Amino acid sequence: MDQKKILVVDDEPQILKVVDARLHKEGYTVVTAADGEQALKNFAEQVPDLVVLDLMLPKLDGFEVCREIRKTSTVPIIILSAKGDEVDKIVGFQMGVDDYLTKPFSPSELALRIKAVLRRTAGREAQHEQETTAVTCGELYIDRQKRVVKVRGVPVELTAKEFEFLWLLATHPEYVFTREQLLYQIWESDYTGDLNNVTVLVSRLREKIEQDPANPVYIKTVWGVGYKLGGITA
Repeated sequence: MDQKKILVVDDEPQILKVVDARLHKEGYTVVTAADGEQALKNFAEQVPDLVVLDLMLPKLDGFEVCREIRKTSTVPIIILSAKGDEVDKIVGFQMGVDDYLTKPFSPSELALRIKAVLRRTAGREAQHEQETTAVTCGELYIDRQKRVVKVRGVPVELTAKEFEFLWLLATHPEYVFTREQLLYQIWESDYTGDLNNVTVLVSRLREKIEQDPANPVYIKTVWGVGYKLGGITA
């Protein structure tokens, strides 16, 4: 089983120290941040499997960090907060937070919550992968089981990475993936290569599947963010 990476965001050094130690003991890789801006930077660079997020942060508060993450990712988020106000919890869950733990908290309880959330989200992803074997996007057809891609009924030869890139976008049509996330997903979790590899792959793929690569219909650029697949019909 691969080692999960957890991003822990809190402006209290002692909390970061205690949580870091506990999660390392549980076998997780831990990345920390002490303010909202650093949290978003670390999120883009490290692509964690789960985020533990304090609400009261310098520079950007936890809600703003959560809002920015949700623009591009469905990564599980557990909120940590000294606030016990029910309104905060309601707002958090409406923004797509997976769990909510009020300070003071037990590091052991947090570890159990993390394990439960990861198990739950892994189950959803596995079910989605089993159910989805083919996607149609306009005149583009992708069959994962047969590893077949067709454009206007004509088969297109793709490399393994080109296929994985296209399948990832096709099965998450409502999300915009950053280049960092795509690098992590396509070139393995520990890859630390050049982001230009993503740009080159996109260019090659557009040449193969787009009628006019300069004006793509399928692999859409979202300026300042990343890429998404447009026009999913089934």
